Amino acid sequence: MLDPDELYELSADAEGVPEGLHLIAGLTGFADAGGAVAQFTDYLLTTLDHTVVASFDTDTLLDYRARRPIIYFDQDHLTNYQPPSLRLYLARDEIGQPFLFLTGFEPDFRWEQFTAAVIQLIDRFRVASTTWVHAIPMPVPHTRPIGVTVSGTRSDLIENRSVWRPHTQVAANALHLLEFRLQELGASTVGYVLLIPHYLGDTEFPAAALSALESASASTGLIFPTDRLREANREFIARIDDQVQGNPELAKLVGTLEQRYDAYMEGSPLRSPLTDEDGELPSADEIAAELENFLALRRSRDDGTAN
Repeated sequence: MLDPDELYELSADAEGVPEGLHLIAGLTGFADAGGAVAQFTDYLLTTLDHTVVASFDTDTLLDYRARRPIIYFDQDHLTNYQPPSLRLYLARDEIGQPFLFLTGFEPDFRWEQFTAAVIQLIDRFRVASTTWVHAIPMPVPHTRPIGVTVSGTRSDLIENRSVWRPHTQVAANALHLLEFRLQELGASTVGYVLLIPHYLGDTEFPAAALSALESASASTGLIFPTDRLREANREFIARIDDQVQGNPELAKLVGTLEQRYDAYMEGSPLRSPLTDEDGELPSADEIAAELENFLALRRSRDDGTAN
């Protein structure tokens, strides 16, 4: 394996990082249902004080052709080129508690070297625990709390918070590998997979970011401001509910998801909230089609073009 030191550069602020902090990680680029990770990471960086501790080598880790950076064309010249970044920050929560925060793009290349580099940083700062978040689409209703699948070495969190514990193969991301290697080392680590309503998978669902924040708090004791997200979520849910109430077919589909969710949570013999006894589900396309007007309205509001 190549030297992990080659992948990152420490900043001057690295010398002032206290030992024994919690590390929280969220990387974007793969199956971010409901925009959970993107919202979660953006919310923390825009609401909390933070400084860069380490920066990873974008040219080495990013496939530019798969995820092309944005550059702006201003009439006759180019401006404001902003390549993606992958950084480790020292941040402070709402009451001033420090923690480490790893965020940015998920590496396309050199996963083992990247994992070794993160573990090297974990060792350097004597990190107390590592928490990471991820989100996948599931056929569950937006009218119920977002469920979480928990993995890692924290049996207390798995017992208390994990609502779905499948035996299955999944497409891994880079933080899966980090958790796996930390588990091999006997380090404290926990991964949260948020189960997001599949018909909201392509939206920015504020409840997904709230669930990510609550999960991170559960494993670290850190306190995050959530008022702005909660208000955004109330408005978001109200618009969806208006669409559901005005469409009997959509109401029936959501009602079916509610029944299956409730049966599963009450200890039904159903194997998971994914299927009924016949293995049938309303398709994501059916529900998504009914919500097309809602999503179009939301985009118009975001663009400032709504009447």
